[in-house]
Amino acid sequence: MALSVRLYLVLLAAVATGRFVELAISRRHQQRLAGHGVRKVDEPHFRWMVALHTGVLVGAAVEVVWLDRPLIPWLAATMGVVFAGANLTRWWVIRTLGTYWNVAVMDSSRLGIVTKGPYRVVRHPNYTAVFAEMVALPLIHTAWITAAAGTMAHLWVLSRRVAVEDELLMANPAYRAAMGHKPRFIPSLRGVRRDGSD
Repeated sequence: MALSVRLYLVLLAAVATGRFVELAISRRHQQRLAGHGVRKVDEPHFRWMVALHTGVLVGAAVEVVWLDRPLIPWLAATMGVVFAGANLTRWWVIRTLGTYWNVAVMDSSRLGIVTKGPYRVVRHPNYTAVFAEMVALPLIHTAWITAAAGTMAHLWVLSRRVAVEDELLMANPAYRAAMGHKPRFIPSLRGVRRDGSD
């Protein structure tokens, strides 16, 4: 097995380990929020998000090993930068939200609206970062089938997850006033200027 493949499998294992760490953080935050009377919303599509993330990690490993995908340096470097940027953004989101952050949909907006950090310019920066990560990670070692299939599945899952979350959040007038004018995923120059002038 080539060195690049071995290193890539280590990367996938590290990402999987990171997901377990995030789940542990999420459980602690959910317990704290529940202690403040915040309810967890029934969200049937969450299991599909778990399946998607698992599928991308397993699919990338299988595709690279079994189909002997090559490491293309320029593609690996480009996707590596995207992957690193996505992870920095995700941890920025976790740090910004503090105990509000978790993997479930919870009605925590009544405790306060977070408008700092990446939330100054978009409503769902975490989903943007996760989407970029799930596209880039397979392509680091040219697992293009996994990247394409994962992207299509992610678009479906994300559209349903965000619909549930937006319905809950936009029902809160304070959230609607603070965040309703901001784009969901991609910052706009107009939004940056408006928020930056506050």
